[in-house]
Amino acid sequence: MATTATVHQTKWWSGGKSPFNVEYGKLMMWYFLISDTFTFGAFLISYGAIRFSQNFWPNPGDIFNTFPFTGEANLPLAFVSLMTFILIMSSVTMVLAVHEGHNGNKKGVAKWLTWTILGGLAFLSCQAWEWTHLLTGEHATLVNGQIEMWSQTVTHSPWGRPVESSAVAAALQNTSPEVLAKLVHEHNHTMSLSQLAALPHDQLAGMIKVSEMHVREAGPVAFGGFFFGITGFHGFHVFSGVVINIIILAMVNNGVFERRGHYLMIEKAGLYWHFVDLVWVFVFLCFYLI
Repeated sequence: MATTATVHQTKWWSGGKSPFNVEYGKLMMWYFLISDTFTFGAFLISYGAIRFSQNFWPNPGDIFNTFPFTGEANLPLAFVSLMTFILIMSSVTMVLAVHEGHNGNKKGVAKWLTWTILGGLAFLSCQAWEWTHLLTGEHATLVNGQIEMWSQTVTHSPWGRPVESSAVAAALQNTSPEVLAKLVHEHNHTMSLSQLAALPHDQLAGMIKVSEMHVREAGPVAFGGFFFGITGFHGFHVFSGVVINIIILAMVNNGVFERRGHYLMIEKAGLYWHFVDLVWVFVFLCFYLI
């Protein structure tokens, strides 16, 4: 007896169904995150290629060793660890917001989304302080036989190799009185900079204790460009995520998702926020740990 098999064919592309069995908006978010992964990957690979082609690279423990309101305390990586903790906790609150969305709990979504926004703003505030500290802080740098005060910028890096005391003593004789006044003022606040600058060059040079100075050569210029470029690009993503979350929070409070009958938008925003957190792990590893 012959049997006939009937094959049921689903027309996936005829509309109304997703060939990947996933909601359209979520699928597009995954596509965006994959493309953004390539962008960050290209930046970090370029950074790695330049870094390991150099004979010397700055030590993160020397650069990122300050903490707000602690003065001259040497706390390597303490501040960036706090930044990382804040961002990870914001990812936890986003998970809780998505969970409340699955349960249709409007108040729960609003509460945890608010905490996520606050976490993002706190991270951006920390990054703003770190950038300001690097861009405005001055460090003694040996340049062409004299000492100059350099900040960390995209064109100047004061984080080169340490300079021996004998070379520092010789460079002080060629250093401008303005820089000498700043060097003296670092360890002697009894006189103002204007008063110190009025003193003779030899007297200023004699007031400096060479053994207490930490003079470095100029470091690789590429460090500043990569650091500010990549951390700034990531910071822009965090800022964008905060803006998106604020918009979604306003929609939650206005009952938009209750009328729709679902909170899928929260889940899409959550995917983006978790991606931003994951990228920071690699940025943290490349710039602050290695």
